[in-house]
Amino acid sequence: MGSTVANLTITVDEETLKRARIRALEEDTSVSAVLRARLEEYARGRNDRRAAGEEILAAARRSKMKIGGRSWTREELHERGRRR
Repeated sequence: MGSTVANLTITVDEETLKRARIRALEEDTSVSAVLRARLEEYARGRNDRRAAGEEILAAARRSKMKIGGRSWTREELHERGRRR
């Protein structure tokens, strides 16, 4: 979080807030902390998702795993469920 902190007012129905407060208590946190974390995540947006996707693709390229060989028909894939 930056050095400057701003307050934010939101409008939410009472029942939702009540359930959120109960859950926050169960998780030993506060509704404000949950909203702050979610807002920070939202603000980071696509950059984090794009970086994660690129990381996964890079790991796949580095992988020595071989894909291929055996293939199945749709009927074979669904046959197991019919035997039960």
